[in-house]
Amino acid sequence: MPNPDEMIITSATPNGSGQVLQVTPESAGWTYVGLAVEQIAPGDSWEFAAPDDEICIVPLRGSAVITSDHGEWTVSRSGTMFDGKPTCLYLPVGSSFAASSEAGAELAVTSARAEVTYPPKLITPDEIDVEIRGAGNAARQISHIIKPGFPADKLLVVEVFTPSGNWSSFPPHKHDVSRMPEEAILEEIYYYRINPDDGFALQRLYFADGSFDHAWTIHDGDLLLVPQGYHAFAVAHGYTGYYLNILAGPEEVRTMQPADDPRYAWVRSTWNDDMNDGLSFWQDIDDRINGDAGKK
Repeated sequence: MPNPDEMIITSATPNGSGQVLQVTPESAGWTYVGLAVEQIAPGDSWEFAAPDDEICIVPLRGSAVITSDHGEWTVSRSGTMFDGKPTCLYLPVGSSFAASSEAGAELAVTSARAEVTYPPKLITPDEIDVEIRGAGNAARQISHIIKPGFPADKLLVVEVFTPSGNWSSFPPHKHDVSRMPEEAILEEIYYYRINPDDGFALQRLYFADGSFDHAWTIHDGDLLLVPQGYHAFAVAHGYTGYYLNILAGPEEVRTMQPADDPRYAWVRSTWNDDMNDGLSFWQDIDDRINGDAGKK
């Protein structure tokens, strides 16, 4: 049985530059998924090697020049993750790189153990599809960075924005059994940010057989390992929740196919496209649901 205290990881707070956190398959006790987050001070650089992994570099803020044996690119994001879509970079298994930043940056390196090599690719904001999923106070924004159709071996990456007081990953769903096409088996990391950063959120994770059921208070910079089980997330009123999802598994077809908890699956039948008409981003959801309530 997993230890809830070992599933949650709190970020470090480097003094201007340094490692915020790092999770590898070995440290997580699983097979595929990892994440490293690094703060780079203005004028500094950082080196990273992934001999066994394919990676996607997702800038959380700022801009950095990435130099590797495959070439040189710039990853960037205007403001923070709450201000717009990033320019990201996919690098194949076995890559290493150096990142340098004139003005400072914070980079997330998402990773998955992989065997098949695909070409490097810069992912522009225009190539990141935005989906409004759910409805009402379960509406949220999904930004698809590494989609199932992307030329990669195992890695899947999305950003999820949950507006003030809303739910996401709802209905509670899981992906811990290989029974395609109904459900894929996937390891998953949730890396959270909260805006403003003094807020909080709640994350529940529970197993289908009832042997494990736990909820965590989530603060800005926390990370949760999700090896199995149904999960759902909610953010406090007045705050926006963000999480970077990294997923990978052994399925022959790359997919995020989840299985809803049968007790709550009925909720989906109450949603329709008309409910989200005119909504393009999480800010639109917040304005429609909350108006001026919960805004400073």
